[in-house]
Amino acid sequence: MGGAFAGCVALRPAGDSHWLEHFYLAPERQGDGIGSGVLRALLERCDRAGAAVRSNVLRGSPARRLCERHGFTVEAEDPVDVFMVSEPSRPSPPCPPSPPHPAPRCRTGRT
Repeated sequence: MGGAFAGCVALRPAGDSHWLEHFYLAPERQGDGIGSGVLRALLERCDRAGAAVRSNVLRGSPARRLCERHGFTVEAEDPVDVFMVSEPSRPSPPCPPSPPHPAPRCRTGRT
């Protein structure tokens, strides 16, 4: 934002989903819509790929409300963290079927 640090985020692939990690905004930039814009773009990218996005936030954190506004639901909670997921609107395409294996050939010893 005008050359000033606004924040950072990491999206780490993990199996058939991605982990949203290290999502931080400078305090003076919070509430400007930057976080929502970044999160929306990341979710759209993962949605096109058919991948879920997972995150964990601290209990009572404003990050939980941000995630919930963007469709995340709670998967699990512990005394410190809330584990959330945003499922893709369309599942990932199935893997193509394996090519058929040729039938084994038997040799009878005759020519």
